[in-house]
Amino acid sequence: MSLHGRWTRAVSAIMATGLLLAAAGCAKDEESGSAGTASTLKIGFLGSLSGTYQAVGTDLKKGFELYLKMHDNKLGGHPIDLKVADEGDGVDTAVPAATKLIKEEKVLALTGIVGGGSVAGVAGLLNEAKVPLIGSNGRPDLKDVSRVWTTSFMSTDPGQSIAQYIKDKVDGPVFAIGPNYQGGFDEVGGFTTEFAKIGGKLANPDGKTLWTPFPTTTNFLPYLSQVKAANAKAVYTFYAGKAAIDFVKQYKQSDAKDIPLYGAFLTEGSVLQAEGDSALGVYTVCNYSPDLDNEENRKFVAAWQQAYPDATPTTYAMASYDAAAVLDRAIAAAGDNVTSETINEQVGKLGQISSPRGQWQFGKNHAPIQKWYLRQVKSDGRAIANVLVQDLATVGA
Repeated sequence: MSLHGRWTRAVSAIMATGLLLAAAGCAKDEESGSAGTASTLKIGFLGSLSGTYQAVGTDLKKGFELYLKMHDNKLGGHPIDLKVADEGDGVDTAVPAATKLIKEEKVLALTGIVGGGSVAGVAGLLNEAKVPLIGSNGRPDLKDVSRVWTTSFMSTDPGQSIAQYIKDKVDGPVFAIGPNYQGGFDEVGGFTTEFAKIGGKLANPDGKTLWTPFPTTTNFLPYLSQVKAANAKAVYTFYAGKAAIDFVKQYKQSDAKDIPLYGAFLTEGSVLQAEGDSALGVYTVCNYSPDLDNEENRKFVAAWQQAYPDATPTTYAMASYDAAAVLDRAIAAAGDNVTSETINEQVGKLGQISSPRGQWQFGKNHAPIQKWYLRQVKSDGRAIANVLVQDLATVGA
């Protein structure tokens, strides 16, 4: 059977099962909410709704809103007033937007945030206002994470989890390239650090990652010429959003096109359709795949396909959906005393979390301990998709 056929049959089965589960869940929510009234809570969402990472930010928003829709717009039994702000391309626009949400809108908690630099930029504000962030994308290592959580990953995790696989599969040096901002430094750095630790060699002439200016680089061909000249046996990179589209399409137009390409999130989400056949054969590492077989994923995929029938659920949407689930449990556990402080306290007590990606829990660094997966872009002539290849490492601390 074709990839398209398998996906169609899988989605049909998932929707049939998941919609029943979702309906049961909604009925339960309505019953529990009928006894007495609960106060409306303000939650802030901050994400890149414009700029290079608009596609990522939009998926984060959709994932959070999907969970709300499936739970009668309530978290922990309380109606939610979701305040939305645009992160833009990074810290310069993220901090003012977060300041407005926290100081003017007076949200109890913040969620979302695409850029690792943005997370670092708002960390001081969170501590000052004593408001927790339940972030839903990668973040850097921070000295103080007392009010910073992520349901997604530490930005170094993807590269760390795939390093051994590439070392085993690639017979020769690997070229490292990525964008020169915090997220790029962490994403590619996670790979290069682990790769060096296990005896891998970089093809870069100076032994250091080649950094491209962010977000201004749209022509990657000069950089790809350097990849070809280095006689690399493979390439490892990280780009997302529009930058990923430009990189992948130009890669297949360059002299480096026959060199195996590995990356983190390079073909994730709506960018894959824009990349088209240029993405065929590309390997990526991810903490989620929509064809994972577990109850939470069946429920998530069914609801997603009903809301967005022409789109495949992404890791960004999944992590934001999980952020809403985390807040749901934490707010419920806070009981009659729901404050920013009690929400933050209860998040730290959650333990195992059932998720579309499988079971995970927060580690000491307030990021998930979770499994990572290897995928490859394949086609049956009618559709292209990130197809699950195998499990990789479980990463987190």
